[in-house]
Amino acid sequence: MISIDGVQKSSIRSHYQIGTLFYRLLWGPHIHHGLWDAASSPEVPQSPYEAQCNLTDSLADLADVSRGDRIVDIGCGMGGSSIRLAKLRDCDVTGVTLSPVQQRWAAVSSKLKQVGKQTRFLAEDAEKVAFDNASFDVMWSVECTEHLFDKPGFFRNAYDWLRPGGRMAICVWFEGEDTTRDDHRRQCEEVCERFVCPSLATREDYASWMTEHGMQIVHNVDWTNRVTRTWEICKQRVERTGVRHLAKILDREQVDFIDGFEALLNAYRSGAMQYGAIVAQKPKQ
Repeated sequence: MISIDGVQKSSIRSHYQIGTLFYRLLWGPHIHHGLWDAASSPEVPQSPYEAQCNLTDSLADLADVSRGDRIVDIGCGMGGSSIRLAKLRDCDVTGVTLSPVQQRWAAVSSKLKQVGKQTRFLAEDAEKVAFDNASFDVMWSVECTEHLFDKPGFFRNAYDWLRPGGRMAICVWFEGEDTTRDDHRRQCEEVCERFVCPSLATREDYASWMTEHGMQIVHNVDWTNRVTRTWEICKQRVERTGVRHLAKILDREQVDFIDGFEALLNAYRSGAMQYGAIVAQKPKQ
């Protein structure tokens, strides 16, 4: 597992307090990767918004998210996935974000999308938030666990939140499979520094944290090649809009974040990092 010193919980909160504006300007209401269809053609391209919705829908399909499921969305951001799951799959969703700005944004958006009664959003630390045992059918987390300091501890807690037969459904930036290469390590460390991640872990690490309590891995998929376009488009939008100049005025750390798009692209292309989804199920008895 790649880990770096210097990342603080306060710096992660600050990143999203201020960075939410840049995420929204550059990428839209869903602040996670887009998942492009492998068969999509240049003649009929998916839009970034369609690709982001496709990622949410694809993970929900893998996790067998169904009508009436109670879901906790860890790292809910501006509520994009939570609202979509509530609206299209008739789920009851509790979103958790470290950022009060994102919490308020998500709460307002859910009311505008007419799912306010099916959703609630908490400004809480995912590593400290408390829920009763067996409260949820699904623990959902898209691109949040990279920011957790005690990843094994979080999965121990999440296991208790799930009812028997419940599922964990996560999308993750993984450290690549070849962990011995110094150049790959340096690439991962740069991504951690620019995107305020205390550590990156391998696909095997995550699977072991989920199975050590007896959960069964149902799906473990590599989507790296299908999400990489996300950062190519973000780079183009930065160049076209001049948003980097706004970042220089508001917050220097956001400049480091924006300048990190190339580092993440390079890490995906070299194999230093991967992107994928894991779904695991808790025993029914």
